[in-house]
Amino acid sequence: MASRESEWTAWPIAWSAVWVGALTALTVGLLIGLVGFAIGANEAAGSVDWKTLRLLTLVFSIGGAFFAFVAGGWAAAKIAGLRRSESAILHGAIVWLLTVPMLLALAAAGILGHFGGWYGGLSAMPSLAAAAPDPDLANAMRNDAVATAAALLLGLVGAVLGGWMASGEPMTFTHHRTRDRLAGSSGVAPPPPA
Repeated sequence: MASRESEWTAWPIAWSAVWVGALTALTVGLLIGLVGFAIGANEAAGSVDWKTLRLLTLVFSIGGAFFAFVAGGWAAAKIAGLRRSESAILHGAIVWLLTVPMLLALAAAGILGHFGGWYGGLSAMPSLAAAAPDPDLANAMRNDAVATAAALLLGLVGAVLGGWMASGEPMTFTHHRTRDRLAGSSGVAPPPPA
């Protein structure tokens, strides 16, 4: 009787590596945001205004959101010592999942503004019921929500790509099909040439 593989395959999580990756993402994001303020790239406006947004501000905002999580995903996968892209990508995505509540806590504390205006939608919004409807306020809230959603999704893409890069496997979608054949029938990678 042939042995059957289990339907369930466990992917263990290296939580210390994930925590270091999340802290790396926050630190790199803060540094990029502060450099953006120092060179005048990040505007100190309370909300995102698409009509007056400068290109340098957009580059720092998108770059900060993306590369902070690339660094976080990369750090988590490297610290965990992951050599397969699938588990490295999973660790990068978990870094992102852990960092989002941290960003919400920073927004609640009122210090998320140091990361630039890109995450402005995470901060508390004024109540529209208390005042007369203001179309400018509604537009500002919409712009903040769009910018924040874009920053969070770019962060997820960055974390996944950072984990994938740290695995050392080729960044192609078809590599997993030939990986085991390249490693041999034992599933262990051959030693590097001398």
